[in-house]
Amino acid sequence: MTTHVLILCTHNSARSVLAEGMLNHWAKKLGRDVRAHSAGSAPRGEVNPFALEALRHAGIDTTGMRSKSWDEFATPEAPPLSIVITVCDSAAAEACPVFFGAGAPPVKVHWGFPDPSLVKGEEAKRRAFELTRQALGYRMLQLLQLPLATMNKPHLQQALLQIAQS
Repeated sequence: MTTHVLILCTHNSARSVLAEGMLNHWAKKLGRDVRAHSAGSAPRGEVNPFALEALRHAGIDTTGMRSKSWDEFATPEAPPLSIVITVCDSAAAEACPVFFGAGAPPVKVHWGFPDPSLVKGEEAKRRAFELTRQALGYRMLQLLQLPLATMNKPHLQQALLQIAQS
């Protein structure tokens, strides 16, 4: 059974999209039955071009990536979510969405990352997006090392919190 992971950030234009791309990329490469989705509470309506560039430069297909509302994942037709990860940087006082969703409650965890779109200067911004992509990719690899199909919710929650500390 597919493990569905929803990655949330307020605008769903940068960090959550990078995380979605990285998790789907690594899951496919490793043959894991995991599917990432991303959304936001106030979606910008378009994906940041620097996020798409960072993913493409890493060899990741960005076809179909879009900025979307978390409302799409709170309907009866939505995939059953096992994990919800927020990636807003709470230290920067961002309003990070809280997700309730439909069906059985998923395991929820916060993995805060600074917003690379706030960096000034084109080259510095490009570098910030690449570093964010790499950091998210590393955490997604750690997530994929977990025995997701056999973990109970408390153990999964603990493992995801430990990944947040790495």
